[in-house]
Amino acid sequence: MNTQGRVSRRKTFRIGIAGMTALLLSGCAGMIPKSEGPLPPPDQGPTAGQLPGGDETRHRVALLIPLSGANAGVGQSLANATTMALLDTNTSNVRITTYDTALGARAAAQKAVADGNRLILGPLLSDNVDAVKAVASPARVPIVSFSNDTRVAGNGVYIMGQVPSQSLERSMRYAVSNGMRTFGALVPSGEYGRSASDTILDVARANGAQVLAIESYNRDASSLSSAVKRLAAKGDYQAIIIADGARMAVRAGPLIRDSEKAAKIIGTELWSGEEDIAKAASLRGAWFAAISDGRFKRYSDSYKGRFGVAPYRLSTLGYDAVLLTIRVARDWKVGSRFPVAALNDQGGFIGLDGAFRFESGVVERAFEVREVTVNGVKVVAPAPAKF
Repeated sequence: MNTQGRVSRRKTFRIGIAGMTALLLSGCAGMIPKSEGPLPPPDQGPTAGQLPGGDETRHRVALLIPLSGANAGVGQSLANATTMALLDTNTSNVRITTYDTALGARAAAQKAVADGNRLILGPLLSDNVDAVKAVASPARVPIVSFSNDTRVAGNGVYIMGQVPSQSLERSMRYAVSNGMRTFGALVPSGEYGRSASDTILDVARANGAQVLAIESYNRDASSLSSAVKRLAAKGDYQAIIIADGARMAVRAGPLIRDSEKAAKIIGTELWSGEEDIAKAASLRGAWFAAISDGRFKRYSDSYKGRFGVAPYRLSTLGYDAVLLTIRVARDWKVGSRFPVAALNDQGGFIGLDGAFRFESGVVERAFEVREVTVNGVKVVAPAPAKF
């Protein structure tokens, strides 16, 4: 997912908005109004056990994000997005309180639970999920995390971050629907490459296609060139997948064209928003799947108008998490436990990033397929509007 900046990790890591938001909420089962002035700072929470006046009419929701340290910028962008969502929907029955996980994820969770919050949005890093869960689970407080690490999902933890394997699945299914049955793949060494390899094999098996070869490489020119040569020697491919970001894809493109001129190149969601992809002549005609950016520009313009800076791309997760909360709050009695069953609605939810739902705690998103052309990138298969 292309962001304004990269999240620091130890391990894993449109209609106008106001009018559109109303449609998103009503469809789940004009521009953003200009700010009258600066938005209030994120609520840092009451003293444990002391609920502020008026909270007997509001649902209490905790936002656990880094507000200091290396990822403070990402965290602040998420916090700003949640504030925008409340303002854009004119929501008065949800109170979101922020807690800084950079000071200790477990301590943040303990304070959030002690303060009476019934739902936790966050944390951002998968490394922090276990610490938060150890506190939230005994208190029966569900967690909607911004992580994309599927290993931490389940048992009260729902992850909203974009799962890379789903992009590959969408692209491959589209390729098969267009008559392609033989695939080859280039994957980077390491955990991401292993996960991509598993996905490629699983999707091919499920859709009657054949993977003739998968070659891995270290992220340097010599290793990549050797991998392409090994791949070319093992088959005649209708499609070749480059399971990597823009930098390596731009390097791999000419090498593939030299050996497999007719093969369709397939990329990943990591190509989304990358100018180098559109400029690379060797990648013309390539396909890749990503969540739709159709609503992001207006959201981004409004965000910049309010805060004076561009939002991180993943800040929409914060906005959409609030839309989800508001949707569920329609049938959620104030003061009662969060109705977790509502998160498992197979009809899903609608947000700035399109339709999404949860399966065993893992987000499932609707992806569009894009093609790289001489005039830039165009959508060749829109994302489904709903499940």
